[in-house]
Amino acid sequence: MTPACNGVTQDATRTTGRASFRSAHDSGAQALKQTENAMASPSGELTLRTLAMPADANAAGDIFGGWVMAQMDLSCGIRAAERARGRVVTAAVREMAFALPVKIGDTLCIYTDIAAVGRTSITLKVEAWAQRYLSDRMEKVTDATFVMVALDADGHPTPVPGER
Repeated sequence: MTPACNGVTQDATRTTGRASFRSAHDSGAQALKQTENAMASPSGELTLRTLAMPADANAAGDIFGGWVMAQMDLSCGIRAAERARGRVVTAAVREMAFALPVKIGDTLCIYTDIAAVGRTSITLKVEAWAQRYLSDRMEKVTDATFVMVALDADGHPTPVPGER
């Protein structure tokens, strides 16, 4: 968040490429998200767990969104490669927005679910949850849809084999 005019803050980290503006009323929205998180549980298969370290953070101790997204991409790559039984690459990431920050010391837990398998592509729903430092408390920080494409040895799209 960066300061802007009239007590409104500017959030320039949105993945839409456009800055959005938030007022003091948004603290109530964040409290609601935290309440919803307390009642929710992750969906999908736990694919990756990793520790958020100081090198991954800004000066305020918030983990960079790009680092979180990279962990989600790794998780989707693992899960899709297992399903495709071969090499996959990321083709698209859809509708990613951060609800809560990840802090230094949190354990980032990435859950993946294969939503669809096309001829050469695999679509995954992915959720990132933070297990708060020295706590059992889990909070959903973001989710997205990733599309992965299976590639042959020459780097061309190849059919995804049927399930075993």
